[in-house]
Amino acid sequence: MTSTNRCVALFACTAGLLGSPVLWAAEAQPGLSYGANMKITAQSIDDQDLGTRDGGDFNGAGVSVRPWVYGLSGDWSAYLMGEAFIASDVIESDTSESDTFDPNDARERDDHFLALHEFWVDYGGLTAYPGETLRLGRQKIRSADGLWWDSNIEALRWNFDTTLLNAHVGVAERFSDYRTDLDDLAPQDEDRLHLMGDISTQWRPGHWAGLKLHHSDDHGGLPHSGEEVDLLSKTYSGQLTWLGVEANGDFYNYRSSLPLSYMASLTWLTGDADLLTARTVDGVRRAVGETNQDVDAWALDLGLRWNIDESWRVGATYSRASGGSDGDDSEQFIQTDLQSNRANFTGTNSGVNRFGEAYRGELNNLQAASLFGAWQLNKDYDASLIYHRFWRVDDEADSASGLQASLVPGEKDLGQEVDLVLTRYFNEGQMPAELGWLGAKSALVRFRGGLFLPGDAFASDTDSSMHRAFIDVVWRY
Repeated sequence: MTSTNRCVALFACTAGLLGSPVLWAAEAQPGLSYGANMKITAQSIDDQDLGTRDGGDFNGAGVSVRPWVYGLSGDWSAYLMGEAFIASDVIESDTSESDTFDPNDARERDDHFLALHEFWVDYGGLTAYPGETLRLGRQKIRSADGLWWDSNIEALRWNFDTTLLNAHVGVAERFSDYRTDLDDLAPQDEDRLHLMGDISTQWRPGHWAGLKLHHSDDHGGLPHSGEEVDLLSKTYSGQLTWLGVEANGDFYNYRSSLPLSYMASLTWLTGDADLLTARTVDGVRRAVGETNQDVDAWALDLGLRWNIDESWRVGATYSRASGGSDGDDSEQFIQTDLQSNRANFTGTNSGVNRFGEAYRGELNNLQAASLFGAWQLNKDYDASLIYHRFWRVDDEADSASGLQASLVPGEKDLGQEVDLVLTRYFNEGQMPAELGWLGAKSALVRFRGGLFLPGDAFASDTDSSMHRAFIDVVWRY
């Protein structure tokens, strides 16, 4: 489908949904449900490049309307969600992997777009289990920790969800971002097939043990020797396999009644990668060849939370991912590229980035330690305060993050950060009288903010701090 045709299709689909008189109706037809989520977002990102270049600030406000349709007939169901977005500047429209800023993504985004986020068909008649389905189409794939998957992507997945056993297996590949402002895929998504699966069992109430598996087959071609290399050129390919073992004691369940919640996971990464080598000739960067590396890396993730009572929680997390390379061998751990690193780990219903709302580190040559405290009042309020400390494992290798600033060799200290997340909920139809005119089923107001203080691993002429802050006002119809 050409870019023009895709834009027309997206506009027609979204405009039709927004204009449907039954979309906002209180009563849905039997077997068919309609609705929409509306969000107003204010964003302030200051010095994403730590003052090292122009264009590191992204400030503005935007409005997002996401209409959805869900139909159920016997063992078959289908779902469609679109979005119409407009803002005063280029800002983030959501917290999933597909909608946040990636400093390595050089594609230009607009301050307005139409999009299709999900469209899938589901069949639940393969077995008699009510939690078993086969789903085909663009769908949300997410792991509770956000470290493996949290993205909308085209996939065929079999899901099995029961009280004592959860499992899924699937195959996925991104063919388009289905946004009117993005004509091309990000280079790392081109010609990249994902095979994934997990299984976990509840061996006692609230306690789970399981395995995760992800295989990435990136068979895209790198630029040939002599070809020009730009920011949209593919720089690596190859085949990588992640295998993880984990134990979880309701660590991502904010409704947990356990006095202590915990999680522990260990992930191995193995495979081979082809890395592009390039040099600048007469002011133009050109490919000169490829380097093949055998990858053998690992990552550790630990967490413990004390659920003091119904209102208060305190806890800590620790993560370490190997880094560095030596000639043909690499210990540089990377993630699946489908992750958001966002989870409900503080014991509230608000998701928080595991490696800083501002810094947004990745499990890539990283050591991170965090302390947090959280508070919630009934179903009306919650708050999380988190302190993070970051280091490089190998002081000569890079460590990926949400910043556009280079690291200096020989220093491990990446910096520290303080995050604050506050949420006011209006849920279960209990909207206050003064907001009754909205007619919403539920709503919330949320502040997410992080202040990052760079360490010695950044050059001395960088700014002494940077921040990201968001205010979201959401209505669900």
